[in-house]
Amino acid sequence: MISIPSSPKNFSLPGKISINTQRTLGLPDSDFAQRKPLDGQITKREVRAISIYSLGLGPDNIVWDIGAGTGSISIEAGFIVHRGKVFSVEKDLDNINLLEMNVQKFGMGNIEIVAGDAPDALRDLPSPDSVFIGGSGGHLSEILKEVVLRLKPRGRIVANFAILEHSQEFYNELKTFGFGPDMVMANISRGKEMKSGGIRLESLNPVFIISGTQKEYLGE
Repeated sequence: MISIPSSPKNFSLPGKISINTQRTLGLPDSDFAQRKPLDGQITKREVRAISIYSLGLGPDNIVWDIGAGTGSISIEAGFIVHRGKVFSVEKDLDNINLLEMNVQKFGMGNIEIVAGDAPDALRDLPSPDSVFIGGSGGHLSEILKEVVLRLKPRGRIVANFAILEHSQEFYNELKTFGFGPDMVMANISRGKEMKSGGIRLESLNPVFIISGTQKEYLGE
C-alpha cells in the first residue's frame, strides 16, 4: 500500500463507524470520505450493489478496481474477497489520499493502492479473477486489451458509464473479445421527506452497467 504525503484541503470524512461484515453490498454513501465540493461523486450505493454482484466475487479472488476514485467499490469488494486481494488503481492524488483514508477507516488489510495510469499501472499486478472499470482516463480500449490478456479463465469484467454511446462501444468490444456481455441501465430515484410530511423522489443520474464473462479470447 502506498501513502501520498499531500492531502486535499477540503474533504468530508465521516466519524468512525461500526461495520456489519455480514452486509457486503450497499454501504451508505455517507460512510465514505469524499471530495468537497464534489461530494457525491462516488459510485452510488444502488449502482455499487449491482456492479459488485455482477463481478461474481469469491472469497479468494483477485480484483482490479481501475479508476478506483475514493474507493467505495474497492472497500465493498474487499469485504467479499476476504482471503483474496483488491488492487485499487487510481492516478489522481487527491482521490488516492481519500482512498487511503477509507481503506484505513474500514480496516481493509487486503486492499493495495496502486498509483498510476492504466494500462501501464496494471502490468506488474497479479492476474485478476474480476475487473471493475470505473474510469479510464480516455484509454478504455487499451485498458480492455490489457485486461483481456491478463484475466483468468472465465473471469468477469464490469464497467460503469454515464453516456450511452460509450457503453455501446464497450459492449461491442467485449463481444469482439469473446465475452457474453450484458447491459443494464440503473435509473435510481431516492425518496426525500418534505416539510409537509409528504415524500418526493429525487432522481440520480442514470448509469449504464456493462458486464461480461470471458468465454473465448479472439485476439490478434
